[in-house]
Amino acid sequence: MALIVQKYGGSSVADAESIKRVAKRIVETRKAGNDVVVAVSAMGDTTDELLDLAAAVTPIEAPRELDMLMTAGERISMALLAMAIKGLGVDAQSFTGSQAGVVTNATHGAARIVEVSPRRVKEAVAAGAVAIVAGFQGFSKETAEVTTLGRGGSDTTAVALAASLDADVCEIYTDVDGIFTADPRQVPLARKLDAITSEEMLELAASGAKVLHLRAVEFARRHGVTLHVRSSFSDQTGTIVYDPANGIPEGVNMEESIINGIASEKNEAKITVVGVPDAPGRAAAIFDIVGRADVNVDMIVQNVSRADTASTDISFTVPVADGRRVIELLKNHGDVIEYSSLQYDDQIAKIAVVGAGMRTNAGVSAKLFRALYEAGINIDMISTSEIRISVVTRADVLDKALQALHTAFGLDADTEAVVYAGTGR
Repeated sequence: MALIVQKYGGSSVADAESIKRVAKRIVETRKAGNDVVVAVSAMGDTTDELLDLAAAVTPIEAPRELDMLMTAGERISMALLAMAIKGLGVDAQSFTGSQAGVVTNATHGAARIVEVSPRRVKEAVAAGAVAIVAGFQGFSKETAEVTTLGRGGSDTTAVALAASLDADVCEIYTDVDGIFTADPRQVPLARKLDAITSEEMLELAASGAKVLHLRAVEFARRHGVTLHVRSSFSDQTGTIVYDPANGIPEGVNMEESIINGIASEKNEAKITVVGVPDAPGRAAAIFDIVGRADVNVDMIVQNVSRADTASTDISFTVPVADGRRVIELLKNHGDVIEYSSLQYDDQIAKIAVVGAGMRTNAGVSAKLFRALYEAGINIDMISTSEIRISVVTRADVLDKALQALHTAFGLDADTEAVVYAGTGR
């Protein structure tokens, strides 16, 4: 008997009929002789609707109360799903994050999981029930408060449960048939991958791929959890996300492609600090200020020093939601940094090509730059790792750039990908 953890996103449980369809799939898995634990998201667009409702009530930030509100969405879906499973003749018990033993730090809105002690979940499974856990939430022992994990937190909940329960596999159900070479909403001829390494998936998730949340992939890799990304709308086999260090899963082709995927992100802004004295400690001062504000910096480029002024320009990208706040912070510390001006641009897009085969194949950069040149697309910034090349360009040419690169690297499929519903989460 295997222990399978399944996660269903909002589009998979968007309405009553969807919940009944998911319940049938869970019951089939249980009747096949498996123990089943499920992490579930809020129904459809419930989370966004609750955020809109909070904003309509008051503009005042209330992180604790917002977390209390946000957890309601998952509580609704977990209870309804448990009822649907019971209606099919299989016992089920639903649990909030705190009841399931998901312990986090005290940060409201973006808490990180500290530990999982799923005693009640284990008891339910031992008694023959399917355990349904509300994703996206936990509680802090430090403050005894309910917390939420931030966007994509249900993925992380599922992986954390799989790790703590020593599950055989963690199945992430979404509204596409697996992980594709690009987002099929942007590149219709994107091709489904049978398997991808966790290292490649980390790079794709960090670069904007939304099918899996970055923290969930990190957690899975750190704790040796094999992920199986599938559609809740079809019976396709999906995509296996694995760590080669733990062995190659059965049926996975060991031959690596040069490029396995292309990801993009529009929700970033570029900040350029102009005329910074080219002296030791200036860059440290800039990023110390940004770091203390708990802002994640992505790409960084420093220009060559200008001999006539002994100064340089430093550009970097941050989430667009933090962009204006970073500008204000830098303005308030102008006397420390001694720059001449600041430039802000939120009409940018990041594109990343990812593939473990880059390590042993030359010419990837040349092919990327040639494809963008032939498409008439200019590049603002460039960043690389061993298995990734990222570029920043204008937001209004993003789809054109994605199509050009996807074709240039031979990733196009013969037929268009199927997107069943929702936004892919």
